[in-house]
Amino acid sequence: MEEIKSVNNQLVKDTLKLQQKKFRDAENKFLLEGYKAVEEAVLAGIEIDYLFVNSLNIDKYSFYNGRKILTDEIVLKKISTTDTAPEVVGVAVQKTYNPKIFKNLKKIILLEGIKDLGNLGTILRSAAAFGVDGVILYGNCADIYNPKCVRASVGNLWKIPFVYIKEFGLLENLFSDRQRTATLPRSDKYLKDYKSEDKTLIMFGSEADGLSDELINFATDDVKIEMADSVESLNLAVSCSVVAYHIMFEK
Repeated sequence: MEEIKSVNNQLVKDTLKLQQKKFRDAENKFLLEGYKAVEEAVLAGIEIDYLFVNSLNIDKYSFYNGRKILTDEIVLKKISTTDTAPEVVGVAVQKTYNPKIFKNLKKIILLEGIKDLGNLGTILRSAAAFGVDGVILYGNCADIYNPKCVRASVGNLWKIPFVYIKEFGLLENLFSDRQRTATLPRSDKYLKDYKSEDKTLIMFGSEADGLSDELINFATDDVKIEMADSVESLNLAVSCSVVAYHIMFEK
């Protein structure tokens, strides 16, 4: 089995570059950090190029039959993005989806202009947990393969289809024949009274800017979450989770 314990090794340097989006995009790769991320990626059939594994923990990774490199905490600290070095860091191939498949999906969440990586990862985790059929990242959204987002999704990143869409024309082409619901703080319709149709696109804006006029005008319906008058708003990930639960389990 290979062993690398120098931070000056070329493979270590190449792995370190994947902390940056431009290199992730160029190589179509991303980082897996920690046991849970690796385990879920293997279970989901994600293609993994190699794992750097702390020599003390190598026996835990018998479920992965690919390239394993023995290393130490110093190297793992160098190539990871966490404050404390994980026991494993891997490099995997990004999974992509054709936007056309979303036309036939039923319950879809759209996120416009989301920047917060923790929120994005948490939304993906909730969407997978409640059985949402897909997630659209519309406009200028954060990188789903940023290590912080990958960690926040807690191994659920590959359990639900997602796609980036920047052009309104494509959005219109894919979803003009379905219910399109804007989540708005000043809607007259409460979530408790809202009934989603068989094919629904639920649209959320960023916490800072909300939904654009373009998407508000595109909507066929709108809704808001009922809450105490003393509370102005909910965190975006919480809002998405509440609405996702409602549309997937409503009677």
